[in-house]
This record gives sequence, structure tokens and C-alpha cells, in this order.
Amino acid sequence: MTTTPHIEANHVAPPHHVARLRLKPKAPSTGYVDGGWWPASRDLAAELPSLLVVLAVQLESIERVTYNLTDWPPAPQRLLIESGNVRLEGFRSQHPDTLTIIGTSGRRRLTLLVVPPDTEPGHAHHLLMTAAHRDNVDDIETLLATRE
Repeated sequence: MTTTPHIEANHVAPPHHVARLRLKPKAPSTGYVDGGWWPASRDLAAELPSLLVVLAVQLESIERVTYNLTDWPPAPQRLLIESGNVRLEGFRSQHPDTLTIIGTSGRRRLTLLVVPPDTEPGHAHHLLMTAAHRDNVDDIETLLATRE
């Protein structure tokens, strides 16, 4: 007989896959993005839980995520994750290659460069490292200019 282990309420389950994410070191913000994220697909409901588990360490609790409506397929308005309910909001005005995550603690926010899922791994790694470099102040178009 198999029993299910007891899981405490504030225990965060491990993500199904590791978020491919690089963030700038903690320091005063510079540039257009705070780092880069390379999702495995364009399915926000499937991709966000592993990303938000990692980002919850910096943002404590996550209130909402904003994204570009035209760059992602339809997504639910809310996503229930281990740390709570997260509101997803799509905007046509948001840059298509960014995602913004807003925390509840001090309304802190992170804006991430989104590397397209089909990007070649070596190039994706380069984009993530460039976006996360402490002194990088490149705009989104400059960061992605070398994308094939």
C-alpha cells in the first residue's frame, strides 16, 4: 500500500523542469531588463510555475505577471501556484519579447527578456548571459539583434 507523504502548506514542490533563467546580480537596476528567461514552449500556464518558484525567492510572494497578448497563445487569467494565486495580464502595448513579474513585497518588479523557445541552445545561453550582465543597458532590440 502506497501512502502519500504529508506536505506542509508553505512547502514549494520542485518544478517539473528547471527554469532556464539568468538574473542580474542584486544591485541598483540598470538597463531595460533584469535578466533573461528561455521558456521551453509558448504555453504560459505550463512554463510559469517553474519560473515563479525560482523568482519567489527574490520577490517573496508574486502578485501578477504581465506579457504581450500577441506573442503568447491565450492564457488563463489566474494561475494557482504553491505560494498563492497569481494574476496573468496580457497587454498589446508590452514589448513582445518581455515578461514582467510583480511581487507583493514593496511592489517590486522584474522585467525579463524572453528568449524564443526555438532558439539554438548556444545562442540562447549567450542571450541569457548578456541580458543578466550587471552593466548591460542594451534595449530589447539590441539584445536580440544577433538572433537568427
